[in-house]
Amino acid sequence: MKIHKQLFFILSVLFFSCELQGQDHQLISQLVSQYDQFKEPSLNKRRIKHEDIGPLIEQLKQTEHVEVQTLGHSIEGRSIHLLSIGSGDTSVFLWSQMHGDEPTATQAIFDILNFFTDASVYEEKTRMLEKLRIHFLPMLNPDGAAVFTRRNALGIDINRDALDLASPEGQILKRVRDSLDADFGFNLHDQSRYYNAERTPKPATISYLAPAFNYEKDINEVRANAMKVIVYMNQLIQEFAPGQVGRYNDDFEPRAFGDNIQKWGTSAILIESGGYQNDVEKQEIRKLNYVSILSALHAIASESYKSIAVSEYEKIPHNDRKLFDLKLEDVSYELLDKNYVVDIGIHHIEVDNASHDSFYTKAQIMDIGDLSTYYGYETMDARGYKIIPGKVYNAKPSEVPSYEKAIALLKKGYVYWRGRVPMGDEGLQFPMQLVSSKFMIPEFRLYVGLNPSFLLSKNGEISHAIVNGYLIDLRKGSGHFKNAIFLR
Repeated sequence: MKIHKQLFFILSVLFFSCELQGQDHQLISQLVSQYDQFKEPSLNKRRIKHEDIGPLIEQLKQTEHVEVQTLGHSIEGRSIHLLSIGSGDTSVFLWSQMHGDEPTATQAIFDILNFFTDASVYEEKTRMLEKLRIHFLPMLNPDGAAVFTRRNALGIDINRDALDLASPEGQILKRVRDSLDADFGFNLHDQSRYYNAERTPKPATISYLAPAFNYEKDINEVRANAMKVIVYMNQLIQEFAPGQVGRYNDDFEPRAFGDNIQKWGTSAILIESGGYQNDVEKQEIRKLNYVSILSALHAIASESYKSIAVSEYEKIPHNDRKLFDLKLEDVSYELLDKNYVVDIGIHHIEVDNASHDSFYTKAQIMDIGDLSTYYGYETMDARGYKIIPGKVYNAKPSEVPSYEKAIALLKKGYVYWRGRVPMGDEGLQFPMQLVSSKFMIPEFRLYVGLNPSFLLSKNGEISHAIVNGYLIDLRKGSGHFKNAIFLR
């Protein structure tokens, strides 16, 4: 499913409902239908580094009405910036990539800045900039971003450093929060793609949270305002991604920045970017961030959020974590001459290349047994299918591997290729597992942690292959295959 013009039509309808008059209808319709005009083209993948946003910040320094401040530096000396725009009395502070491997909202921030600095004149944009003073901190953890990891160079989770302030990045965030004393704060993160909206097979593509400021989870005016803005955003997202919004756990964490920022008097809103079908680089979810944040800024500027009932917040389903990349249901598995029927849940785990700018996947079985309360991005009803261990094919030196050859060999029961196959940073594009000359097939047995590579047969015919956790329909020669791996 793609987010297209319908999304922006819905957003325009929501804007229209906020007592906008006359030409505002046309202006906002134009605004929300032109995302591609504002999308920052230089950012198009998840592994964003400090050097990727540096040129954009330099450009913004030359842009009228944008104030750029260098707040300080990370442990490894990378600069951390604050970008401010607008002249209003209501202060809004947004920070992203506190965790270095959570960059989806960072991209959306530059899309939003492109929108605000674009020469196009929209009355609604002008109105927001007149009512709000908006501050963006697009990359709080540039050292973590450099190696695409959660923690900073000190090994600290910055989001657990609000009290101790042991890290320079945490000190910077605290200092900015205190100096701005912002009315609203947006804490922008990515969450696991394996979260689903509670009791549904739908991924929690976007999850929201108004963090608690004490163990009792009390609701004061500050937290209530955050809840109301979240309800506004949720109503928008539900229109085109129904059921794909979750509510993050609100147990109080006394060390966390979001919880403390709520406690310190800023209405804190957590946005978590999760999973979306066939959106590995999260570009569709990036649009959701753009639209969510922009609509929230509108609601704050117009104060339309104030009329929303706090009770609506509790109706947003909780996050759950019951998704697999691939789920096989009721597959037959022979062990010690007896047949057993089990479900199998598989994850495609990302493994970074040496430069942390791309990745390949190495699949693992995550669970075996009764998985009837779990779901899959891809699910196969495998009743009547039997697991068949694969054989090794010894390729001749002159043999050239191809996708078609692999399909033919898989049909004959071969899963492993012993021969010459080029392997790049993103794994082996040939859909068989590459093995060394010393490789010996171990006794086949399913277990949690196993790299799943085997065949499925029905009525004596091999019809499907699982190669590095990817399901391939051998009758059609198709599947969402990304890469195989090298087994020594």
